[in-house]
Amino acid sequence: MRWPRPLDPFRSFKVKTGLLVVLSVFAASVTFWFASDWQFRFALGAALLVSLAVTQILAHGMTSPLREMTAATRAMAAGDLSRRVRATSRDEIGELARAFNRMAEDLEADDRYRRELIANVSHELRTPIAALQAVLENMVDGVVEPDPAALHTALDQTERLADLVRDLLDLSRLEAGVVPLQRHRFEVEPFLRGVLDERVGPAAGVEFRLDVQPVTLRAEADTARLRQAVSNLVDNALRHGASSSVHVRAHVDRRSHLVVDVHDDGPGIPVSERTQVFERFSRGGTTGGGTGLGLAIARWAVELHDGRIGVLDTPSGCCIRVELPT
Repeated sequence: MRWPRPLDPFRSFKVKTGLLVVLSVFAASVTFWFASDWQFRFALGAALLVSLAVTQILAHGMTSPLREMTAATRAMAAGDLSRRVRATSRDEIGELARAFNRMAEDLEADDRYRRELIANVSHELRTPIAALQAVLENMVDGVVEPDPAALHTALDQTERLADLVRDLLDLSRLEAGVVPLQRHRFEVEPFLRGVLDERVGPAAGVEFRLDVQPVTLRAEADTARLRQAVSNLVDNALRHGASSSVHVRAHVDRRSHLVVDVHDDGPGIPVSERTQVFERFSRGGTTGGGTGLGLAIARWAVELHDGRIGVLDTPSGCCIRVELPT
């Protein structure tokens, strides 16, 4: 595995093959020259042995990536996706080895994602199902009367299950790339006001501020996907804010990108967690509320537009910024 590969610096396998032939013939010729005073059969035998040794040394380095890929492929077929090959060669086989390593890394990441997704979905489904089962069992056993309060508790858990299933379906469609973008021009202020009315609406004790500069601002995007992202950001702000209020700002920056900020007055997100909060089933250190998929869906919707999403540094609260090229 770690034998030297003297021909690795060469970029062409054909050049390596030519050098292999030349060096083997040269080694045989030199050996035959020095053994010229021997009997012919001994000199010829010695020349052939030296040529064979040189060929084996050089050919081992040329073909070892292929043998390593064969062994790694067999290990991957048996379930071991951690195998990698030594890719120090600069020729076509070296390129193949590097491509093989990238493929193995992608397969390992996909397998890890699949395992994590199954574990996370199982965990997320267990809580509302267990709560719903407990409520229904109490009703059946006569411990709790089927009054409006008990039915409302059951309805809350059912809605939580429905939200989780909906978010999972949305995320799977986004990740699979089966959600085509349908861009068109729209007015930003009525669009954002509609999103806020939909998410906040007549709920008691909830207020929001909308600031669009200029008021007549127009942009180009897939409004369905953008509505999905902004709705999830507003939900996140209301869930983690301190006073059930949210401030949404929108403007166009110097690069002609649409910038949308969603700001709450909650405790904020620590710097160490600002990347993880956009991962699946991450709640930024909190344990209550939500499915843990809202920010992941927002990130995917933004990335479909070739945009960026991130957490800004603010004196107080949490501000998540979306930047979309228009």
